[in-house]
Amino acid sequence: MKSTFIELKIKSYSYSKSRFNFVLLNRLNGIKNLFAFLALLVLSNLVNAQEKQQDSTKIETLDEVLVKAVRVEATSPITHSNVTKDQLQKRNLGQDIPVLLNYLPSVVTTTDAGAGVGYTGIRIRGINAQSTNITINGIPYNDAESLGTFWVNLGDFASSVESLQLQRGVGTSTNGSGAFGASINILTEAVSNEANAEISNSFGSYNTRKHTVKFSTGKLNDHFEIAGRLSQIKSDGYIDRATSDLKSYFLQAAYVDGNTLIKALTFGGKEITYQSWYGLEDLDLLENNRTFNVAGIYTDDEGNTLFYDNEVDNYNQDHYQLHWNQRMNSNWSANLGLNYTYGRGYFEQYKEDEDFADYNLEEITIGGETVNTTDLIRRRWLDNDFYVINTNVNYKNENLNLTFGTSYSSYDGDHFGEIIWAKYASDSEIRDHYYDSNGKKKDFSSFVKATYRLNDKFSLYGDLQLRLVDYKTNGLTSDRIPFNVNEHYNFFNPKVGITYRLNAINHLYFSYARANREPNRDDFENNATVKPEQLNDFELGWRHDTKNFRIYTNLYYMHYNEQLVLTGNIDNVGNPIRTNSGESYRFGLEVEAEIKLSDNFSIQPNFTISSNKNKETVASIDGDLVNLGKTNISFSPQFVGANTLIFQPNKNLQVSFLSKYVGEQYMGNTNAEASKLDSYFVNDLNVTYQLSFLDNEKSQPFFKSIVFSGLINNMFNEKYISNGYYYTYDDTWSDQNQVTTIEGAGYYPQATTNFLIGVTLKF
Repeated sequence: MKSTFIELKIKSYSYSKSRFNFVLLNRLNGIKNLFAFLALLVLSNLVNAQEKQQDSTKIETLDEVLVKAVRVEATSPITHSNVTKDQLQKRNLGQDIPVLLNYLPSVVTTTDAGAGVGYTGIRIRGINAQSTNITINGIPYNDAESLGTFWVNLGDFASSVESLQLQRGVGTSTNGSGAFGASINILTEAVSNEANAEISNSFGSYNTRKHTVKFSTGKLNDHFEIAGRLSQIKSDGYIDRATSDLKSYFLQAAYVDGNTLIKALTFGGKEITYQSWYGLEDLDLLENNRTFNVAGIYTDDEGNTLFYDNEVDNYNQDHYQLHWNQRMNSNWSANLGLNYTYGRGYFEQYKEDEDFADYNLEEITIGGETVNTTDLIRRRWLDNDFYVINTNVNYKNENLNLTFGTSYSSYDGDHFGEIIWAKYASDSEIRDHYYDSNGKKKDFSSFVKATYRLNDKFSLYGDLQLRLVDYKTNGLTSDRIPFNVNEHYNFFNPKVGITYRLNAINHLYFSYARANREPNRDDFENNATVKPEQLNDFELGWRHDTKNFRIYTNLYYMHYNEQLVLTGNIDNVGNPIRTNSGESYRFGLEVEAEIKLSDNFSIQPNFTISSNKNKETVASIDGDLVNLGKTNISFSPQFVGANTLIFQPNKNLQVSFLSKYVGEQYMGNTNAEASKLDSYFVNDLNVTYQLSFLDNEKSQPFFKSIVFSGLINNMFNEKYISNGYYYTYDDTWSDQNQVTTIEGAGYYPQATTNFLIGVTLKF
């Protein structure tokens, strides 16, 4: 009878799956047996599982169900770090999420404006941001076309984060563009049982200030909750005129009923930032006037140097999410997620002596002279819609944890440019577009992942993902070059791993994962023959965890085929340019620890030692193609280290001394000395003190608590540079017909000593 039951279930599964995705099974007939095997495994466990609730099994909260499909457990063979809400809030005084994650292992952060507000970036294991997968409640956040993550669009989002998990390496299967070196999975705030409210204000250097108001009704009638946040962050920036004006909101309505959680969320932001993405190429300015900003510079008719006052990026982004989390019993849970994101905005530039032909304008004659150039102000627009549907089903018993997941997304983005003022307008009309382009991207993925406990010592991990991507463009680039892409990608990403439990405090793990990733829009614009990249990731780790001492070590080897590495150069809007590099690898050792010296004092060090190489690099030097052999991968320091000293004399006061060291790194892939960034060592001091008013049981205080926070960044006044760019071009001397390679570099100086102080009133 048991055998007949299993056969019927497998037939039903195969029939429903073939109806659901006939095309996918036809394309990948070779893996049908793998899916069938996993189905057999779970059905066998279902037959043997007890129908009653298992009190010995930990049941996740319904909020955890929301991100279960893209997160891993503490003992999984995936290298990861977890960050809690409390850890984020201690330094959350206005800086972006990448800066708040700066002290995690293998992390390097940077900011255009120099002080952590505005455009910020994060690299993990030397891997650029386009290769880091970001999800919010399981919904992809990376821009579908550029694959980048623009945290500036969600100012103060850290105030609405319940927890996040950073996975290094390929990690587990996730939704959206595949993780190609790291992923960050964010869970927004959980449902609060009690009503509460907060008012937070912070102020600091460069006229930086953050104002936040939060509230929650708590559970009304034991079922309903409404929570929200409004924030504004403003800063003049360390770099001249690199101002930021960030407004954001978060609103959540939730229904909870036993095993059901339904959440409707909307969040978003509007940012206006003065451009500072060009850096500094002049070494004299870098030495003597390192805050100088070339953005917006122009000369008037008298030859005076001026700066355009509205050289800004102006963008709105709104997200709407609906999540239904359902626990059927102690074994089964499921999640349905829907998302719509609407983004629109532009960046504005003053341009001198622009050719009419570049804007589709006709030459004009004034006073008998032909005019074919003009000063003008232009806006380059992006207007896009992004739809996502996710479904995940999880089954868990004492030995098996299995998840099925499916995600589908559709992106439609319009790119266009318009001239809003011109000294000589030619035949242009108001709201004329001088270029138009459209990009459409459809992304379907389906995965099944399982952790199976063989016995008290061994557990196995398996993860199979199928991802189909269609990307099409038409129209013209911003340089009025025809841009027509029609690409289809079929990616199969398997992952396996094993965890060995030596004893209660020691675990060993090993994992292998393959990842495939498509090029982004900029890659196609810069090279029509660009190839997708492939990664084989091997991770070997040891976890030792006791009450007073924790150490995690991890050895990784990431072997790439056609990795899209940063060339070092940037385009005319500050976007990094990438190129395929053939074979390359990243080989490293990561160590992180926590040592509790006493009840009041602890140390949390981490470091990464790595070798990051292109196996063969060919470059044009003085007109000749030269094989440079093995070279360093750009923006990949060999050593990155951090340490946090925490002193907590009582439960209300905490003092943290944070240190970060980043070794020297090359901005290009040719080991050129001109492309080298020096190492730097930066130290911060963070203090938090809480006054609690809940200890007096005889009265009901107006405030639950008041939290004072202070942060001194770069307290030893290090003049350092965390990011830059490197470029080369060939110059031909006509009289000798000699070709000489000219090289240059630009740098993004970071702020010297600066501070932020804040106070939070909790009701």
